[in-house]
Amino acid sequence: MRDPIEINIRQATDFDHDEILQITSEVFGPTTFEKNLEDSYGVIAGKSWEWRKARHLQNDLKQSNGECYVAVVADKVRGYVTILLDHDAKIGVISNLAVAKNASNQGIGRRLLQEGKQAMRKAGMEIARIETLEQNPIGKHLYPQVGFRKFATQHYFALDLRDGTALEGE
Repeated sequence: MRDPIEINIRQATDFDHDEILQITSEVFGPTTFEKNLEDSYGVIAGKSWEWRKARHLQNDLKQSNGECYVAVVADKVRGYVTILLDHDAKIGVISNLAVAKNASNQGIGRRLLQEGKQAMRKAGMEIARIETLEQNPIGKHLYPQVGFRKFATQHYFALDLRDGTALEGE
């Protein structure tokens, strides 16, 4: 058994954004609906799935009701979690969780989830929510281990409007 690594969790700064975006591009491909859309319909509007996912992430990072925490190992950002806090509904959402591929299976994702849950509790949230796609075995395994309970399934549908055939069914 290998020695546990030292993982430091802290709030992200603007200086972390490039590393966060790099980790996002590296790990989200197999587990994002943006990549699924591209696999089914090709590149949309000349923009890659990475561009769309990065845009979603950048929007999360700008939210006044959001927070981002990074996991630092040996002075390098190895993962991150973003949370959005709905103070009126008292529901916090973990909108992104990612760990660099070469840092997986070291407890980083688990620690980031714990930090996100703690930040939500401290902010007065009553429920923490997270979602994942069926094709994400890590999320499906990890989230229940840290206390999340599956309570609903969502289905994503898409329709290609570019070729005109979408109008035939109207």
